[in-house]
Amino acid sequence: MSGAPSTDPFQPLRNDDPAVVGGYRLAAVLGAGGMGKVYLSYTPGGRPVALKVIRPEFSEDPEFRRRFRQEVHSAQRVQGLFAAPVVDCDTDGPQPWLATAYVPGPSLAQAVSAYGPLPLRSVLLLTVGAAEALNAIHCAGIVHRDLKPANVLLAPDGPRVIDFGIARAADTTALTGTGVSVGTPSFMAPEQAAGGVVTPATDVFALGQIAVYAAIGAPAFGDGPSHAVLYRIVHEDPDLSRLPSELRPLIARCLSRDPAERPSPPEIIELCHGLSSDPLRQGEDWLPQTLAGSLTARRQLPEPLRTPPPAVPTPTEYSPPTPPPRGVDPYAPTGFGPAIAPSRAAPGGPGSAPTWPGYPPTPPPPSQGRKGRGLMIAGAVVAALVGLVVVGALLPDDSGKDDSRSPAATSSGEGPGGKRPDPEPVEYKGIDVTEDHYVMLADSPPRPTGKEGAAFGSKGDLYFQPRVLNVVDSDEISTGNGKLVLLNNAQQGSLQTCRSVTRYSKSIRLDQLSDGSQLCVLSDAGHIAVATYRGRSGASDPSKYITVDLTVWRNAEEPRKEG
Repeated sequence: MSGAPSTDPFQPLRNDDPAVVGGYRLAAVLGAGGMGKVYLSYTPGGRPVALKVIRPEFSEDPEFRRRFRQEVHSAQRVQGLFAAPVVDCDTDGPQPWLATAYVPGPSLAQAVSAYGPLPLRSVLLLTVGAAEALNAIHCAGIVHRDLKPANVLLAPDGPRVIDFGIARAADTTALTGTGVSVGTPSFMAPEQAAGGVVTPATDVFALGQIAVYAAIGAPAFGDGPSHAVLYRIVHEDPDLSRLPSELRPLIARCLSRDPAERPSPPEIIELCHGLSSDPLRQGEDWLPQTLAGSLTARRQLPEPLRTPPPAVPTPTEYSPPTPPPRGVDPYAPTGFGPAIAPSRAAPGGPGSAPTWPGYPPTPPPPSQGRKGRGLMIAGAVVAALVGLVVVGALLPDDSGKDDSRSPAATSSGEGPGGKRPDPEPVEYKGIDVTEDHYVMLADSPPRPTGKEGAAFGSKGDLYFQPRVLNVVDSDEISTGNGKLVLLNNAQQGSLQTCRSVTRYSKSIRLDQLSDGSQLCVLSDAGHIAVATYRGRSGASDPSKYITVDLTVWRNAEEPRKEG
């Protein structure tokens, strides 16, 4: 197995591919899998992203949508240098999608297929990088479930793990039994293949299989029909005779059929460092030279399609722009390559407003020939206003009349009587708040944030913390930045209700809540929210979290001063 890959990493868009997804102009096709298709696009700032669009068959399944929303929101909490971060998503649209940072490298599967097995040092660096990624993923309360060579990308500075946790969304859909394959049998753990409980140790088993694949160029349990491979995974030991002798003890532990006997990701990292005669440092030389040289093609991204800015019309030749023909998208790509920004330069030249797709065009400068007419009209308006002022001065003074509806009373943006107008509510569904994490109502969307060593009473607007009182678990929702009110069954959560309640509290025990219970959250910053409790994680989940829906009214009150 030698030579360069025969296929270009960037495939042109086809007629059945969308031109735009969620405001992102698609540039090329990066690949396709059981759950969807992956495209290259760019952020408004020009950074490349990999945008995965979920297949329509999955989108039509309500249970898939619920799980997909939960898993994507959990994935946004993953903070690891070896995990491709989720940078944007839409889990509720007609066709769900998520965008992750683009990784300029082939998958391990592609690299081994084209160049053969990796040398020992590269295998060790691959293993420690993937283990560090798994540790970050597990700390966010996620089990990858589908760790395989196609989901480990080889970047110039180390490996990247992608698609973490997303496979769980498809576990219970009817599609998984009708020919749509999500998991990969050759890289499943015994408990996963047998339909048992999936834990972080399941990912460690898959990591051991990936290390074997990288080192010998073949799966640890061989090839063949899926049922035969799964039988060997559940009932037989792998053949590790082709592995370098240094790796065998570590891989044997990772591939133990008993999850309790498998090492943790931090322990794997330590053991790998002990196996290397030189310090393991990720860098430009972590891959063989032939494979590293092939990464250049993946750095040469298709350039965004840019349309030259139109010439500024002179006063004598200006005419309104001709509208596009009916049914024609004026921003559709005209060839291979993204069209994220047809023109960053406005007709007015430097300093003018940008002509980003969807923005209205910059109006042309006024014609010099119309300047005199505009001055005459302006003079007439001023004269009329002066006349009205003079007439008003001659009228009787009705000082006793109500002037609360006068323009002066509302010119500051306040409503009648000087009251601030009520803000529009914004809804967020299915927010998973892991233990010792909090959300801030000012964030859009409110994303759970963890704080290492955070104590009860964190400055979060809404905070979930396990507590133990008199050796009895008493998990609570709390706030360190405002007040909470638990509404009774007769009260309906609304802005008016939350403004009127007075039974304030700093914390509320979870045993007081059931699915649908509502709390008012009144932050010191002046934001008000209704939090609807939707339950907590099950006993089999690797982390503890609660799920809430939020309806937020931002700047509904004047900020309250501390103290």
